[in-house]
Amino acid sequence: MTDFNRTGISPTSNDSSVVIDTDLPPVTTTGTNDTVGGAKQTLKDEASKLSAKATEKARGLADEGKARAAGALDEFSKLMEDAAGTVDEKLGEQYGQYARSAAKAISGFSDGLRDKEVEDLLADASDFVRKSPAIAIGTAAALGFVLARIVKAGVDTDTTPSIKG
Repeated sequence: MTDFNRTGISPTSNDSSVVIDTDLPPVTTTGTNDTVGGAKQTLKDEASKLSAKATEKARGLADEGKARAAGALDEFSKLMEDAAGTVDEKLGEQYGQYARSAAKAISGFSDGLRDKEVEDLLADASDFVRKSPAIAIGTAAALGFVLARIVKAGVDTDTTPSIKG
């Protein structure tokens, strides 16, 4: 036997291995690793649930927006169709026919919008941007300008004091 000059430790040698007897408890790694692993898995599960809820909510909002846009386009198409008669009287039948054609095109676009799923619309928009980036950027800038003017007009009318006399 070999002595290492340590109290409580007595190594013994066998034919194939060395055995050390100590007073220390055995070290187990299952407690902390399992706890950390369990916490990580719980976080992943909760994040997955939240992601699914957010996706479902976004899809619902997109479907609602799609329905509103289709309804607004239908109303605009009806207005143009109704205005075509007035255009016939004031400007001539040829211009009234332009108004009717525009109303039909808008109505067709509205029907197409209503029939497509949100994912298909996003794919179509993505393809359009890839094929015509200049037109997409110009359209986005024009829409931004129009929205800014609408918001500014709304803010201006809200802050203008009304004088009743």
